Order: sequence, then C-alpha cells, then structure tokens
Amino acid sequence: MRPHIRPTVLTLAATATVLAGTVAPASAASVGSVTITLREAIHALPVAAEDRTGYERTAFKHWVDADADGCNTRAEVLLAEAIEPPAVTGRCTISGGIWHSYYDNSDVQDARTLDIDHMVPLAEAWDSGASTWSAQERQDYANDLGDTRSLAAVSARENRSKADQDPNQWLPTDPGALRRYIEEWTVVKSRWGLSADPGEVTALTDLADSCHDAPITYTPAR
Repeated sequence: MRPHIRPTVLTLAATATVLAGTVAPASAASVGSVTITLREAIHALPVAAEDRTGYERTAFKHWVDADADGCNTRAEVLLAEAIEPPAVTGRCTISGGIWHSYYDNSDVQDARTLDIDHMVPLAEAWDSGASTWSAQERQDYANDLGDTRSLAAVSARENRSKADQDPNQWLPTDPGALRRYIEEWTVVKSRWGLSADPGEVTALTDLADSCHDAPITYTPAR
C-alpha cells in the first residue's frame, strides 16, 4: 500500500540530468529523475497524429492489487488522497472519509460518487504510443502508483465529462485547477514517453504561457 499522502506541490529532484545545458529526455535508458520546466517538457513531447485503430479498454487491465495487500489500485488511490481518512475493514472495504475533487474544487463524502481518473485517459494513451506496448506495460500504466500525478480521485461527473479528451478538448471546471492539470498531464506523457498531437501541444503551450514556468520533476517509467 502506498503512503496515504498526495503532495499538491511539485518537488525538485535532488539531482537533474543535464548534458550541455539541456535536460536529458525521458527514455527507457534514463537513470533517476528528470527535472525540467513545464514549457520545456511540453516542447520536448514527440508530436504525432493520433491513431485509435484496434483500441479496446480491456487492453489495459485494471484495477489490480499489485502488492497483494488486499487493496486494489482504486482503493489505494482513495486511501492516499482522502483528506479525512475512511474506515477500512475486511478485504479493503472503505467507508466514511472525505475527498477533495480538484477538477471542480468540491469535497466528496461518498467514495461511490468518485471516479479514479487516469490523468491521460487509456484511449488517449493508446492513440499516443501505448498501442505498441506489451500487455504488462499497459497494465502497469493503468495502475501507475509510482507517481501520484498519474491517477486522481475526482467527482464522477467531472471524469465522465472529460471522458477520453485531451486538454485541447476538455479542461477542469475550476479555473484554479488549470495549472496543476496541465502539469500533471505533461508529466504523465513525459513519464511514459507518449506523444502529443499538434492541437494538444498548442493548447498545452497556450495554457503554460499564462503560468509561472517552474520546474517539474518526474521519473521515467519506460
């Protein structure tokens, strides 16, 4: 079970991978964490047209109990993100608790009305490179507890409004969530080596231009 703490501020890595003044791109060969500014990270995303040929949601197995502690990925996120911890009984049955859905700046008291959102939706990941991954890699992506920005407990209405859309098509209801949202989107795409389509890059760039260009840190997943 991962620690029940979700940081809301991006932290700097102890070291950055720098060659000739340029942050090394994320790749399977990357060692350790990568620190880069948001605008640089957006600029570094591979740009490619999306292709949904052959996509099926079942290609991404979730929710799994990777550490065999009785709590699957959905439960792990609920426990990690609760602002008032719920009771946990039996085989990870959750009751009570309060969560903050940052997409719409609302507090939620019933876990049944929360969805666990894949920051970059499964269909979008498929379109952006995951179609070539192994089944295990897609399972790892769909259950990524290695970075707290990959999955988010949000109100079901927001998640279902978002569906499989990228930031060129959908943004959180709360304007105060925009910077965090585009940072987390960019981190997930960078962490997993996913591409972005031209409209998506334009939207991310335009949104980032209105934000302070602070560093972000992530660890490549592949």
